[in-house]
Amino acid sequence: MGRVMSVLNSTGKGHPPGAGRRDDPPRPGSLGERILQERYGTGERASQFYGNQLTGQLTPKMIEFIGRMEMAFVATSDMSGECDCTFRAGPAGFLRVLDERTIAYPEFRGNGVMASLGNLLENPHVGIIMIDFTHDLIGLHVNGEAEIITPATMQVLDRGLPEETTNAGRRPLRWVLVRVTEAYIHCSKHIPKLVPQSRVRHWGTDNPRHKGGDYFGLAAQEAAGREAEPVLAGAAEERSMCRSHQRPLELQAANGTGHRPDGEGGQVPWPRA
Repeated sequence: MGRVMSVLNSTGKGHPPGAGRRDDPPRPGSLGERILQERYGTGERASQFYGNQLTGQLTPKMIEFIGRMEMAFVATSDMSGECDCTFRAGPAGFLRVLDERTIAYPEFRGNGVMASLGNLLENPHVGIIMIDFTHDLIGLHVNGEAEIITPATMQVLDRGLPEETTNAGRRPLRWVLVRVTEAYIHCSKHIPKLVPQSRVRHWGTDNPRHKGGDYFGLAAQEAAGREAEPVLAGAAEERSMCRSHQRPLELQAANGTGHRPDGEGGQVPWPRA
C-alpha cells in the first residue's frame, strides 16, 4: 500500500513509472483504474470508453442536456478523503452553463450543516451526476474543481441569469462555480423510468413535517435511549414531581393565574388571555 500511495502522489492521473514512452500523452483515469483494468482484463473496453465517451469540455448536446435537468447529485470529500454525496434540485435551468468549460449550481437555504460546501473549502474536487429518468434514460457525469461564489459575482458571470424571486426559500444564498475537467456519459441500461408528478415544494421551510420529520426514527431512538438510561433516586423523584404538576400548571396558564419559571430561577405570573 505504501508503494501504491507513493506512486499515486508522484504521478497523479498520468502514466505509472516506466509505462509507455515519455512523449505519450497521459492516459485518462487514475492509477487505481489502470491497476484494476489490468487485473480484471478490461483495459480494451476502458480504452474505447476513454477514446469515445470522455471529454475535457462540454459538447453542445451536453449543454442542452444540463439545461433541462431538474436535479443533480453532487459528490465531495474533505482533505482526508471522507466523502459526502448530496442532492440538488430546482426548475429546469437551475444548473447554469457559462461556457463549455464552466457550470454553476445554486445553494439554497438548507439545514445549515454546510457538509458539501465545507468539503469544497478543504478540497475543491467535485463530481456531479445528472440523470434523465423520464425521457432519454441517460446520464451525464461532470467532474471538476469548484469554488464558492456570491450571488453578486454570479450575476456578473451570467448575464442571462433570471431575476431573483421574492420567495426567500428559492433565492440562492451562494453559488458553486465548477471548472470542468471531465465529462462523460452514464449508460442507460440500468436507469429506471420514472413518471413525474406535480407536487407542492416547501422551499426553505423549517417545518419538520414538510422536511420529512423523523422519517428514519433517529430522534425517537435517541429519546428512547435517554429514557432507558439509569437515573439517581433524587433525579427520578424530581422528574416525577415535575410530571405530577405539569397538568395543573397548564390549567393555571389557561385561566391566567399561577406562576411559571422565568428561566433564571424565579417565578413570574402567567400572562392573562
